[in-house]
Amino acid sequence: MRYWLLKSEPNVFSWQDQVLRGHSGEPWTGVRNHSAKLNLMAMKTGDKAFFYHSNIGKEIVGIVTVIREAYPDPTATEGPWVCVDVRAEAALPTPLPLDRIRQDPDLQDMALIKLSRLSVQPVTEDQWRRVQQLSGLPA
Repeated sequence: MRYWLLKSEPNVFSWQDQVLRGHSGEPWTGVRNHSAKLNLMAMKTGDKAFFYHSNIGKEIVGIVTVIREAYPDPTATEGPWVCVDVRAEAALPTPLPLDRIRQDPDLQDMALIKLSRLSVQPVTEDQWRRVQQLSGLPA
């Protein structure tokens, strides 16, 4: 299993919107960056991702699971863009703000800090465990 971070602007599509999609999940559409597309293409069923509220809030708020691997993004009018389907698994007991992530020495190499504009990012297993710990989830 691999770990990821998916960014969404909460005024466009929030954690609550994801939760409301229920068991059937939601296609993660609209990615229009080549590096982010490659990350979507690397995702496998069962991989986990942090759900991050970008622009407003700037915090990790939940965990989703990949339930369908990459396929053509139905919202793309041109270009070879892809999406995956994800399902909400758990809200973080305590959302983890970006400022707190930046302060943690164990998270300094996180793509969220180093590649801040990338909307679909890899997360290492150690980073995953540390975020869980900081947010009140058992690692």
